[in-house]
Amino acid sequence: MTIKRMLMDKMNNQEPIAMVTAYDFPSAQMCESANTDIILVGDSLGMVVLGYSSTIKVTIEDMIHHGKAVKRGAPGTYTVVDMPFMSFNVSERDAIMNAKELFQAIEPDALKIEGGVDVAPTVERITKAGIPVVGHVGLTPQNVNVLGGYRVQGRTEAEAKQLVEDAKALEEAGAIAVVLECVPARLAAKLTEELSIPTIGIGAGVECDGQVLVYHDLLQYGVSRLPKFVQSYANFNQDASEAVSRYVRDVKNKTFPAEEHTFQIKDEVLKGVYGGK
Repeated sequence: MTIKRMLMDKMNNQEPIAMVTAYDFPSAQMCESANTDIILVGDSLGMVVLGYSSTIKVTIEDMIHHGKAVKRGAPGTYTVVDMPFMSFNVSERDAIMNAKELFQAIEPDALKIEGGVDVAPTVERITKAGIPVVGHVGLTPQNVNVLGGYRVQGRTEAEAKQLVEDAKALEEAGAIAVVLECVPARLAAKLTEELSIPTIGIGAGVECDGQVLVYHDLLQYGVSRLPKFVQSYANFNQDASEAVSRYVRDVKNKTFPAEEHTFQIKDEVLKGVYGGK
């Protein structure tokens, strides 16, 4: 079944879509074992995995590297891969060639593009070329420097009208779904009612057709601060820190490795090497 058909079936059956943003082999394995509907290989890997201050430095090569790892970890799960910063903004030809490179190298089920009315022609062209596209409106991290920072989008009448126009433009361009990020819940609910394609919310309320969270956020894994819209389901930071501390202590006290972690050698073999010493 194609990702478009799966998304439409779940939307029509009112079955919420569970998407997780993950970036590597082990996290993909965990997502697949948990029956996640879709894994998003997000360009947020720049901040979460590579330690950048934003997504701006993430390259196509980065996306390919991490996208392939996710595909190896979750071969049976639908995957969507972000087109990174400026990979679809320079020209239509560049956008198509970059989409081609990502799609052929990773073999995901779809690509994701940030933006609305401004990128709709590119979404349409890539879709017509045979590559499914997921849109992304509201807070679009690649444009954070012109949006005034990481803040909720659509609170003013002008912003709300623009957000609705952006989402509808993506729908008309052939997008198979649209991510709504940091959008007031009632606005997201109205937009979800109006669109004929699924909405996937992150900080956009429960009435969206699906939800997405970052693997590292929902596990508190390597992140020190969680956004308001994140529900954490574990505290890996605390557990991992305690585990590593215990390991360091055991090494210092020479209680690790213990007998059960140690390989042995027969006496006669050792004598053959060192004699009677």
